[in-house]
Amino acid sequence: MDKNFFDTVYAIVEKIPCGKVATYGQIAKLCGNPRASRVVGYALHVNPRPGIIPCHRVVNRWGRLAPGFAFGGADVQKELLEKEGVLVFQKEGQYCVDLCEYLWNHADI
Repeated sequence: MDKNFFDTVYAIVEKIPCGKVATYGQIAKLCGNPRASRVVGYALHVNPRPGIIPCHRVVNRWGRLAPGFAFGGADVQKELLEKEGVLVFQKEGQYCVDLCEYLWNHADI
C-alpha cells in the first residue's frame, strides 16, 4: 500500500466520533479495499499524529482491543476508550467492547 492509502485511513479514523469504535475491516472497506484490514492495522501502528488521529477507537471484528496497542498497550487503549464513555470488559483474558452498542455508524460520511 502507498502513502495515499495510509492518508485515507487517517482521514477516516479522524471521523470516528468520541464514544464510538470502528473495526479494522470497516476502515478498510471505507478506504475502498475491504481486504486490507491488516494494512489498516499497520497504518495505525505507525500513526504519525497520536492524540489527533484517534487510533484507540479501532478494534478487531470481535470488538477486541489491540494487545499490542502501539501507544502504551491494551491498558492505555482501554483507559482512552473508558474516558470517552465506552464500556470495556474482559473476555477470555482480553479487553473487549460491545460492538452492538459502540460500533460507529459511518453512513454519514
